Formats: sequence, C-alpha cells, structure tokens
Amino acid sequence: MTPLIEANDLYKSFGGVKAVNGVGFCLNEGEILGLIGPNGAGKTTVFNMIAGVYKPDRGTIKLDGKDITSLNSPTICQMGIARTFQITRPFPLLTVLENVKLSRAYGSKPAKTLEQAGAEADAVLDFIGLKQKRSVISGRLGLIDRKRLELGKALATRPRILLLDEIMAGLNPAEIQAAIGLVKSIRDSGISLIVIEHVMKAILGMSDRIIVLSEGKKISEGLPKDVMCDRTVIEAYLGVDQHAGS
Repeated sequence: MTPLIEANDLYKSFGGVKAVNGVGFCLNEGEILGLIGPNGAGKTTVFNMIAGVYKPDRGTIKLDGKDITSLNSPTICQMGIARTFQITRPFPLLTVLENVKLSRAYGSKPAKTLEQAGAEADAVLDFIGLKQKRSVISGRLGLIDRKRLELGKALATRPRILLLDEIMAGLNPAEIQAAIGLVKSIRDSGISLIVIEHVMKAILGMSDRIIVLSEGKKISEGLPKDVMCDRTVIEAYLGVDQHAGS
C-alpha cells in the first residue's frame, strides 16, 4: 500500500547550518505519527517542507505517490495537508466563528457560499469544544481555547493529513488529557496525523509510531515503547552517555 506521505532523503540548510540532514520517513493512512527530538532537532523545519513553506535543498516529498516537493503552501493545502503553528495565530479582532469560517474559504473543497461556510464552521467548533464561544473575540481567548481555535482553523480546510506542532505546550495535566482525546477523535474521523510534541506523556499516549530527530538527523524510529528505551534517544535527550563507564 502506498503511504500517504513519503519523505525521502530531505536536506535543508540555513546559512551553512544543516537543520535537516538526510531525513526520510512515511505516514500511513489512519496513523498518528509522533515526531520528537531536542530543541533545534529540525522537527518544525520538516513540517515546513511538507507544508510547502520551505523547499528542500535535496530530497523529495510525495503525497499518494505524487511528487509535491516543488509545490507552494496554498496548493498543498488544497490537496489536503493542513498544519498548526507553535505560536497561535488567530485574527484577534474577529470572533471565533469568523476565524474558522474564513478558513473554510481555503483548502480542500472550499465552501461556495457564506451560509455553507458558517454551517460547516459551526460543526468544526462543536467538534473541538468551542461552539459555546463562537461569538467571543478571538483575541480575548485563554491559552487552551487559542490552541483549540488554531486546531479548528486547520480542520476547517478539510485536510486528509494534519500536522500538529506542539498544541499541548503550556497546558495543565487535565487539559493535556483532553487534548489527547481530541487528537484521537480526529484520527478516528479519518484524518492521519504527524504530531510534534515535547510532552512525553502525550506523545507516548497517542502515537502509533514515533520518529526521533537529533541535530537534523533521524536517530530512531519504531513503536513508542521501543523508541523510548533506545540508548541513542536517551543520550540525545539527556545530553550524556548513560552507559559511560559501565
């Protein structure tokens, strides 16, 4: 079976610094793929290449076997790949509903009328638990609701693949547990996901498979329980050789 996303031998440098150095992986249909690693490992750069923000210096990215490496962000979004950002970016003077309604004008099969956009935006808000705040000005939302709105804007583009970039940062344990449930519900709705997350409890609790990056390179890949026991992964996170002298 052809993977939904297939990334091969990706390289990306900035001013001589190799942010991504020969990374390859695939995303299968119906999968939650975790992407983890220390700060500066190249995770968000990988997202930016998949989403068309950056073009790889070398390597290819395929969607359903079709090369999308050279396509721009709007085209890739229309093909069904959406993403969130670490720093939430609502239109602060618009209401929650207006933010999501605006997103329905983009992506896969955009709404053809304002009425359709409004109805479908309401459905998204209901799904993510923000319908009761549909009339709130988005600039007044707290952190957890801004995170949910960021997710809602991405879902409103009707993606087949969703790239989540640290949506759980800054949340308390109860909010993290709720977010894990929401991510699993998104997968159950038919959307495949790649998730960047530093909250280990969250990434272990929701990922089917995990890829670990360090200094731009892939150092481990496999089931969550196996990856987290990998000596190379432990050393990358702790910055020391746990077996030195043993």
